[in-house]
Amino acid sequence: MKIRTRFAPSPTGKMHVGNLRTALYEFLIAKHEDGDFILRIEDTDQERYVEGAVDIIYRTMEKTGLLHDEGPDKDKGFGPYVQSERQKSGIYLKYAKELIEKGEAYYCFCDKERLAGLKSVVSEDEDGEAKEITKYDKHCLHLGKEEIAANLAAGKPYVIRQNMPMTGTTSFTDAIYGTITVENEELDDMILIKSDGFPTYNFANVVDDHLMGITHVVRGNEYLSSTPKYTRLYHAFGWEEPVYVHCPLITNEEHKKLAKRSGHSSFEDLLEQGFVTEAIVNFITLLGWSPAGNEEILSLGELIKEFDYHTISKSPAVFDMQKLRWMNSEYIKRMDDAAYYAAAMPYIDSAVRRDCDKKLIADLVKTRIETFCDIAGLVDFFEELPEYSVEMFTHKKMKTNSENSLEVLKELLPRFEALDDYSVAGVEGLLTGYIAEKGIKNGQGLWPVRTAVSGKQSTPGGAYEIMHILGKDESLRRIRLAVEKLEGSLA
Repeated sequence: MKIRTRFAPSPTGKMHVGNLRTALYEFLIAKHEDGDFILRIEDTDQERYVEGAVDIIYRTMEKTGLLHDEGPDKDKGFGPYVQSERQKSGIYLKYAKELIEKGEAYYCFCDKERLAGLKSVVSEDEDGEAKEITKYDKHCLHLGKEEIAANLAAGKPYVIRQNMPMTGTTSFTDAIYGTITVENEELDDMILIKSDGFPTYNFANVVDDHLMGITHVVRGNEYLSSTPKYTRLYHAFGWEEPVYVHCPLITNEEHKKLAKRSGHSSFEDLLEQGFVTEAIVNFITLLGWSPAGNEEILSLGELIKEFDYHTISKSPAVFDMQKLRWMNSEYIKRMDDAAYYAAAMPYIDSAVRRDCDKKLIADLVKTRIETFCDIAGLVDFFEELPEYSVEMFTHKKMKTNSENSLEVLKELLPRFEALDDYSVAGVEGLLTGYIAEKGIKNGQGLWPVRTAVSGKQSTPGGAYEIMHILGKDESLRRIRLAVEKLEGSLA
């Protein structure tokens, strides 16, 4: 049997990390076994539909390399692949009516006032938090055929509900959590067709998954509680259930569910924060799954080869930002020059507007950054000399202080004024010559100069590179300012 998985996002905004992980696992399960990966747009919840969200889905999948074999733009005979288009054909209502004929579903004409008066019961959500839910009392299950027909003829609003048994149990098997059994009395008669004629997410999923031949259904473990209802639908229709793969919860570093407002909960958020697409894909794949070996830096091709959904963890996966930053830094270090420059230059151009050797700046920061957004804080001194204290000239390890730093800078200033070659080699030649002539340690000659031209304790590159990037005029201006600072502090 050929494996067929589907990614079925709702177009409600940015691509959440949890949704992207689901897409990744579905893609990897299919591709690991040379199966098919299908894209289906689930837009039946019209109230939550966000304009442009479908474009975000396509753009995210293209960027991450999760290329689908079938979808709205690649119909292989199972379409339409957009639920609102499928709904227009009456397909969901047809199957709901089939369940009514079997006694597995029924029309419900209860209005909002009656539903509001039903008794509520206290349950727990997936985070263990108490929540109040209202269970339908099957009132309309007992309506006679004549009354149902009259209500329909009169155009009375209705929904179609699944008819859950009141006794016994329902069991299903999940590839990660094993066999799970629930008491049927705990199951609510969920709505299959809403009053607007659209199917609910749960019902449309089951119908579409069956008709599209989906073999493996991957989703977050918050859907474990709904799965018995899906199981009863499959049994009611006489259809074979797919393999269920429920993934662990993704939490933040405080072990609370990763909220959409967290600032790094979506793929777009992470791109805006300077993360590399390949690093994001690699990291998110590891949120609940680990490769057999010790290597964690894996390309998409390597992930396809290594991925085994049977080893997905049950334990919550922590979104460890420090690990993501480390992983991202590794990807940046491994980027070829063309790709790296293309990614880094917009950040450098934004922080350093002067005309200078920006490729050298990029080279200097490549091994020092964890995200591209780190660049500005490392290179802003090239644009403008920051305010700094003369205490920075004192460095115990370099054996420098204000007095000998002033002496070095005053002696070097006329030499730099006479120097025309401000290449890295040119500046290096002048400084190494001066150090040798004076018989001093390298640090005693270089630290005062680097401090003067950068105004920072730590910089990408040393005095040679910084002075080359700044050029003669700006380098001299900064050295003269340093001399004034030091003279003023020693006066």
